Amino acid sequence: MAQPASGKTVLYCDVCSLPPEYCEFSASRKKCEQWLMEEHPREHERLYGDQAIAQKMAMTTLSEDKEAKEAAKMEKAEQKNEARIARNQEKKMSSKVFIKRVERNKRKSVTSVYGLHVFGIDLKSTAKMLANHFACGGSVAKNPQGQDEIVVQGDFSHEILDLLVAKFPVIPRANIEFAAEEKKKKAQ
Repeated sequence: MAQPASGKTVLYCDVCSLPPEYCEFSASRKKCEQWLMEEHPREHERLYGDQAIAQKMAMTTLSEDKEAKEAAKMEKAEQKNEARIARNQEKKMSSKVFIKRVERNKRKSVTSVYGLHVFGIDLKSTAKMLANHFACGGSVAKNPQGQDEIVVQGDFSHEILDLLVAKFPVIPRANIEFAAEEKKKKAQ
């Protein structure tokens, strides 16, 4: 009887999510190398040790001009990547989360929360968490602007604010705003 094939365990970089052999081609090469040195020193020695570098240099046929251009190109790619990360962080810190109470009829209302997706929060699990916490219905729906929003049955605006601040410290309290929307009364 044939032996079942044993699976290979593949190591992936926590920084760029590529195998360490390919980290040198990513924009965050230096961070990848630092992570590998801290977490897996043997693998780091195999890929970036003196012997490994000497072997790579022996196989390389680039002239010094091309080598300098490649180094400049990689440096530029790293700077672009860092600038992109900084822009995303700035965008995240400047974006707002809106908690809006919408009146349905007479005494019934729903509370909608939108803008959480910018902070990388899973809307579906957050809607479920809010629904369980307040013992009411909660779902993810599209708002008129086409964005996904969490809709919770009932007026829980202030409680949702406190819960969001407690559960998701990534959202600054100053970035959460309230809005009230009431149905227009029919003219008699």
